[in-house]
Amino acid sequence: MAGPADDPREAEAAFVARLKARDEQAFNELMTLYQRRVFALVFRMLGRRAEAEEVTQEAFLQVFRAIDKFRGESKLSTWLFRVAVNLCKNRMKYNQRRASAGQQDLDSLADHSDLGAAEGVSVGRVHRPDETAQGNQLEQIVKLAFTQLEPEFRQLVILRDVEDLSYEEIADVTGLPRGTVKSRIHRGRAQLRARVERILGEKLGKGKKK
Repeated sequence: MAGPADDPREAEAAFVARLKARDEQAFNELMTLYQRRVFALVFRMLGRRAEAEEVTQEAFLQVFRAIDKFRGESKLSTWLFRVAVNLCKNRMKYNQRRASAGQQDLDSLADHSDLGAAEGVSVGRVHRPDETAQGNQLEQIVKLAFTQLEPEFRQLVILRDVEDLSYEEIADVTGLPRGTVKSRIHRGRAQLRARVERILGEKLGKGKKK
């Protein structure tokens, strides 16, 4: 029979207690555990590496500063994702006010070439529009299409298909009802398929004209 030390909830509570005691080693452990996942989430939402690195760092700093407010009603990782998602929303609103969508798309395509294949969101998640397309090219198209999703759908598809969170966990992160989460994920996936097909169609059309 598992004792308290074997209970994940007890282990997390002890870890949170270390964070609340301002244990620097605990903060380093938190970074080691979640930095890559948070960065992938933020990068997918923002589409720019430099911004993603900045927002990722800010997310961890906010969690460390506000750790005393964490009451354990959700998992620590869920709370961390919630902070990161909210920071991304604020940054996207700011970006929309100062940059054109066309330039963002060009920058996003260049930046995403450094990320590599994202776990969970790949060619297999969309209906392949043309069997003659090379896998790498189609992967880049999927990444670009991702940046074009409406933000309210993009964040949910990322949380579900990249981070593999459950509908309940996503509801905790976003504050949305579970039914709304499921319907928006369904619509987001449909948007992603449509954008992949449109972008690929445009590329194939240009190729035929040459």
